[in-house]
Amino acid sequence: MRLPARLALCAAITFAPQASRADEGGVSMWVPGFYGSLAATPMQPGFSFASILYSDHLAADREVARARQITIGRFNPVVDINVAARLHAPPELLIAIPQYTFATPVLGGQATLLAVQGFGYNRVSIDATIEATIGPFSLTRSEHLFDSRYGFSDLGLQGNLRWNRGVHNFMTYGYVNVPTGTYDSTRLANFGIGHWAVDAGGGYTYFNPETGHEFSGVLGFTYNFENPSTQYKNGIDMHFDWGASKFLSKQVFVGLVGYAYQQLTCDSGAGDRVGCFESRVFGIGPQLGYIFPIGTTHQGYLNVKGYKEFEAENRPEGWNVWLTLAISPAAAPPPPASTPMFRK
Repeated sequence: MRLPARLALCAAITFAPQASRADEGGVSMWVPGFYGSLAATPMQPGFSFASILYSDHLAADREVARARQITIGRFNPVVDINVAARLHAPPELLIAIPQYTFATPVLGGQATLLAVQGFGYNRVSIDATIEATIGPFSLTRSEHLFDSRYGFSDLGLQGNLRWNRGVHNFMTYGYVNVPTGTYDSTRLANFGIGHWAVDAGGGYTYFNPETGHEFSGVLGFTYNFENPSTQYKNGIDMHFDWGASKFLSKQVFVGLVGYAYQQLTCDSGAGDRVGCFESRVFGIGPQLGYIFPIGTTHQGYLNVKGYKEFEAENRPEGWNVWLTLAISPAAAPPPPASTPMFRK
C-alpha cells in the first residue's frame, strides 16, 4: 500500500499549554501526551493551523492535596498536621496552534515556528479532614475547598527542525513557556503556572508508506525558573511521548499512544515547604486518525486519542481525552509525464 507524503500532516500537533498540572502542588509545565504518531515526519511548507479540545479528569490523595493547600496558604506546614484529603481537578481547554513551515532548508532540515494559546474552564475541589497538634493541644476539622473560573493559558513559543532519510525521520525542538496566563498563587484553579520554563528534546519516527506501519518517540527535558509569587522552583523534568499506528487505508489509521513522565531533581526555593516532592506518572491508550481533502489546495486531519494514567506519585492521576482538528497545505501533485516528441 502506497501512502501519499502529505500524511505528514499528522505530525502538525506538538505542544499545548498546561491547565492545572505543575510540580508545585503536583503541576508541571509539560503536559504528557502532546506528541504522538508521525511526530518527526516532514510537513508541507506554508501556514497551517491546529485546534485541540482537551479534557482531563484528575484526582489525587493526601500528599498532593496537602501540598496544594500549603501553597495557597490554608495552613502553616510548621504545625504538626495529619491530613486525609482528596483533590479533584477536571479542566476543559480549547487550544489554538498556528504555525508556519519554511520551504528553504535550515541546517539541511525543515524548520517550523509555532505559537500555542489555550482558553478554557477549570474547577478544583479538595475534601479534607485535618488534625493539627500544637504542644499538648490538638484540633480536628473537616474542610471543603472549591474554586472555578475561565481563563487563558500561558503563551507557548516553539521552533523545531525535521530531517527525512527514507523511512527514517528525525526532529529536534525548543520550547519557551511565557507566564502570561490566568494565575493567582492564592487560588486553587489556575491556567498559567506563574513562572518561565524552557523545554528541549528530540524525536524519531519510523514510517513505511508501503506497509502503513509507523512508530514515533519523543524525549524531552524541562527546566523551570523560580515562581516569583511563591519563591518555589520546580525540579528538572523528563518526559517521553510515543505513538504506534497502522494505516488501514490512505486516509484512516488506528493505534496506541502512551507517555512516561518523571521528575529528575527535587523542588527547591525559599517557598518550598513540602520537601523534594518529585512527580511521576505513566499513561497509555488508543487512537484513531482520519485524513481528508479540503478542496484542491488543503487537507484536514482529525484525531481522537485517550490516556489512562497509572503509577502516579506526587501528582494527580486520572484519564484524559484529546480531540484534534488540523488544516494544512496539501502536497503538490506529481508533475505530468513528459510528452514524447514525434518527427513529421
